[in-house]
Amino acid sequence: MSQVTAGLSIGQVAERTGLSVHALRFYEREGILADPVRRESNGRRVYSEDDVEWLNMCIKFRSSGMPLDTIRRYTDLVRQGPGNEQDRLALLRSHQESVTAQIQELTECLNVISHKVEVYQEHLDRGTAECLWVAPSTLPQTSADEAGQAVRSQAGQAG
Repeated sequence: MSQVTAGLSIGQVAERTGLSVHALRFYEREGILADPVRRESNGRRVYSEDDVEWLNMCIKFRSSGMPLDTIRRYTDLVRQGPGNEQDRLALLRSHQESVTAQIQELTECLNVISHKVEVYQEHLDRGTAECLWVAPSTLPQTSADEAGQAVRSQAGQAG
């Protein structure tokens, strides 16, 4: 992780990763970067291409719901060097299972939403959208019973 190249300023890294300067400093304080950030003689941070690559990976970890503590644990394992690959794999596999479960749950949610979109589109196309999710309390009492019947008969489609 220590490829020597021309350094990048914190502003350049923020622009390339989409993280704020504040977030970059936070990640550094929290021990999320694999290598310590170098400093110029005036104290300014100097990042490497490896730092940017590592940060982009950490951004994906965070976007997928990996807690900072888990990212820190992974970072610590990487810093320790060879010999703990099984631990790294176990950590990544556990998160992979979590993300897979999230995707399955979101797929189920999307299926429900897609079904509702189809129902609404069909009713709008047929001109029958007024019967979708009619609250009986909003109708006059005489037609409330009729509307309730109509809505119940379309229970699998309404709402």
